Amino acid sequence: MSVADTLTNRRVAFVVAPEGTEQVELTRPWQAVKDAGGTPELISMKAGEIQAFNHLDKGDTFPVDKVVTDASVDDYDGLVLPGGVANPDLLRTDPNVVNFVHEFFSRRKPVAVICHGPWTLIEADVVRGRRMTSYPSLRTDLRNAGAEWVDEEVVTDGGLVSSRNPDDLPAFCDKLVEEIAEGEHSRQATSA
Repeated sequence: MSVADTLTNRRVAFVVAPEGTEQVELTRPWQAVKDAGGTPELISMKAGEIQAFNHLDKGDTFPVDKVVTDASVDDYDGLVLPGGVANPDLLRTDPNVVNFVHEFFSRRKPVAVICHGPWTLIEADVVRGRRMTSYPSLRTDLRNAGAEWVDEEVVTDGGLVSSRNPDDLPAFCDKLVEEIAEGEHSRQATSA
C-alpha cells in the first residue's frame, strides 16, 4: 500500500472554532490526510466559514462542512484539533464540542492535537495518565489535568498524537496519518 492509499475510505474530522485557528495547523494536516487518500471534513460550532489566523493576523477563511451538533463520531475514523490560542479556548467553552471530542476517546478512535489544542482535551477530561506534548505554556495545565508533559517534537500514546508548534508539523502529519490508518486504539478508552 502506498502512502497515497493509507487513508482510503477514511474520514477525518477537523474541529475548529469560528475564529482563531492557526491556519498552517489546519491546512498542513488537512493536506496530509488528502495526500494519504483520506477525506477531511471541517466541523465547527456554527455554519458558514471559519476565520483562520497566521499567529495574530487574519489569514484565510474556510467553509464549514458540518456543525458539531449535526456531526456523529460514528462517521469519522479520526479527529484532528489544530491550535491557535483563541481556537481551543473557544472550543472548550462549548459543551457540544467537548462531548464530541470526548466521544472519540470513548470509541477508541485516534486523535491528533497540536500547539494550544490540548486545552479542549483538558476540558473533555481525557488527558489523565497520558504522555503528551504541547505549546510550552500549556505544560502546567496538562500536568494539573493528570498528563505527563514532555518537550518533544511529536508524542504518540496509544492513538493520541501531540506536537508543540508549527515547526513540528512534518512529524505531526506523518504520525497522525499512521495512527488513523491503524484504526482503533484500546488505550484511548482508558482516559475517557
